[in-house]
Amino acid sequence: MRIKKYAAIDIGSNAIRMLVSNVIDHEGKQVILKNALVRVPIRLGEDSFTSGMISKKNLKRIIKSMKAFTYLMKVHVVKDYLAYGTSALREAINGNEVVEEVLSETGIKIEIIDGKKEAKIISNTNVFDAVDLNKTFLYVDVGGGSTEFSILENGIRIHSKSFKIGTVRLLNNGTSDELWQAAGEWVKKHTENYPKIYLLGTGGNINKLHKMANIKDNRPLTYLTLNAMYSKLSKMTYEQRIIDLGLNPDRSDVILPAAKIFLKTLKWSGAKVIYVPKVGLSDGMIRELCKKKAKKD
Repeated sequence: MRIKKYAAIDIGSNAIRMLVSNVIDHEGKQVILKNALVRVPIRLGEDSFTSGMISKKNLKRIIKSMKAFTYLMKVHVVKDYLAYGTSALREAINGNEVVEEVLSETGIKIEIIDGKKEAKIISNTNVFDAVDLNKTFLYVDVGGGSTEFSILENGIRIHSKSFKIGTVRLLNNGTSDELWQAAGEWVKKHTENYPKIYLLGTGGNINKLHKMANIKDNRPLTYLTLNAMYSKLSKMTYEQRIIDLGLNPDRSDVILPAAKIFLKTLKWSGAKVIYVPKVGLSDGMIRELCKKKAKKD
């Protein structure tokens, strides 16, 4: 048995995360187990989607986070890592400068990826571990700056598209009616030929909504339940969602636009339920790193 540790650093629009996973090779089989997850609530989307650039204040916070991650990777004895920047960095006019400064100050090499690659990586996660492989899914990953859609048929991704519709962007009024319409048309076009389709939802907000609904095991979240939760949450103030429901301050505001995106997607696709496998970009990054290492070996 061989055990190695890999890390994935996801620099998103609402937070920065580092996932450390154990990659176990034994008798021709590979098992990937999550070992540690660190989340830092740096909302880069508020910079990028309003002023168009990452502020000096948040650049300093990114650098401090990356320095902390380097120490954590040493403690975990991580063999290799990937660091990807998504919507906030790719839309910031100083995104490349941020990447250069982080590399200079911390040694962490960040790659800014486009929406197409992001959707591909996300859809290559182990989403089918807890669901029926024979079902056709519309995979929806809702982030702070963008939402990635993928059609998965028999476990194979056949279509994917990224739209600039995200929770932080919506909070800052950064999404036009035309963009909503375009997303809806794409979903309708790519789901209309399936007699039955199910949603697979990923992202911190849908994970939290699934947990708040007290759904056991791997059962899905229904449209009716999600709609009722959205109605309840929308009637509460930001402070009430923190105090009464125990939501973190950086979750209390974005959870509403996330629920809205999922509700709209359910209507567009005609799906009735959302399966929530609790995986995301960082999980896909670990798998991508494993593939790269296997090719080299």
